[in-house]
Amino acid sequence: MVEHKKSIRFFNDREVRAVWDEEHSKWWFSVLDIIAAINEQDDYQKTRNYWKYLKTKLRKENSQLVSSTNQLKLKASDGKSYKTDTFDAEGVTLLAKHINNTKATNFLDWFLYSDNTIDGQSKKKAYQLFESGILKTVDPGTIKCLQQIHAYLFGGLYDFAGQIRTKNISKGGFTFANCMHFPETLQAIERMPETTFNEIMDKYVEMKIRANEHHVNSFTNGRVQPNLCNVAHPFMEGNGRSTRIWLDLMLKRSLKRCVDWSQINKNEYLSAMRESVSDSTHIKALVLPALTTKIDDREMFMKGIDYSYYYEQE
Repeated sequence: MVEHKKSIRFFNDREVRAVWDEEHSKWWFSVLDIIAAINEQDDYQKTRNYWKYLKTKLRKENSQLVSSTNQLKLKASDGKSYKTDTFDAEGVTLLAKHINNTKATNFLDWFLYSDNTIDGQSKKKAYQLFESGILKTVDPGTIKCLQQIHAYLFGGLYDFAGQIRTKNISKGGFTFANCMHFPETLQAIERMPETTFNEIMDKYVEMKIRANEHHVNSFTNGRVQPNLCNVAHPFMEGNGRSTRIWLDLMLKRSLKRCVDWSQINKNEYLSAMRESVSDSTHIKALVLPALTTKIDDREMFMKGIDYSYYYEQE
């Protein structure tokens, strides 16, 4: 079996590692991660003991489930790869049913439907970006580049994939920037320099933050006045996932770096991005120590996609 892709799914903020079987076109999931997620167990040894007990019980019942396990190497928290028991999707479903509690039912609801949602389908397309060659042909830092990324992630899922929105929208009582001024503001963002870390982060923040309708001309040397800003949301959906890839492309071209998103806590990231409306200090402080030179590393890219989509989970 060729171990082609590796993935991290998140259930209630808990990692569930997976590896792609190219030969049979399916994912294999870590049994211990699934048990820990269902039982909300942080103690690794207790999780191992539970799986040991369950295997013994299943063998006594002559269940075929144990024999369907597949031992594959998965990277642990210490950075090393170890052989661990894995199940395919059918095995995961049977395992959860054997655990048989309310938490297992909730896990199954998440597991069985996650890949059939728009986010699940989009995430699969995001994985494919690495092999597609598209990221080598785009012009980082441009609006067209951002649109190309968005079009790839959401093509066939949304009819507005790759299109800057032409409607005004709101969410949770918050109204996003007036789309009437996007032509001017997006061009100003595109002209911003991107040669240093600070310049790149400023450009990333400005793509998330846009001058409001009363102050569209309030630019200083191509920069939006930070005290006159309001959240842009240039696409109807999928803004965060697209712009994080856009950011990595700029870092890769100018600094030969990319972000190891697994080093950035979800809640801290979201808080820092909210703060960046007026002060980008926090988001820069989070991203800088997470930079890595592994710009062409496939696993780093895949892990980045996993975490990027995790940030968007409610």
